[in-house]
Amino acid sequence: MQLDHVTLVAPDCDAFMRFFVDIAGMRVGPRPPFGVGGYWLYLGARPAVHLIASGAADSRPAERPGATRIDHLALRIDDKAEWRALLERLDCHGYAHQFAEVPLARELQLFVRLAPGVVVEFVTAQF
Repeated sequence: MQLDHVTLVAPDCDAFMRFFVDIAGMRVGPRPPFGVGGYWLYLGARPAVHLIASGAADSRPAERPGATRIDHLALRIDDKAEWRALLERLDCHGYAHQFAEVPLARELQLFVRLAPGVVVEFVTAQF
């Protein structure tokens, strides 16, 4: 078994798409004609992130405190040059981010909050 994709529903799919393309290095690829706006963003040959446009008329109830939710999606970077390039892109595009260390694992985490409830983590071994 393997993770197939993550779906994010957002009122501004274009902004999310720009982040995943410009910062995470994904590419926009083929997407079936679902009848609602959005993008499929590819890592290699597979669509890894599905973006779906939500309308202003989205009538879901507000999330309850303590409700079950997905916290974040994480992307691993194993190449030191690729990690440095990510940091440069984040700075160039003005994305705020936070660092943390994974205890005992000698891994570094970088978190970017794209919107309330939407966090992207990049993780790497400490070089």
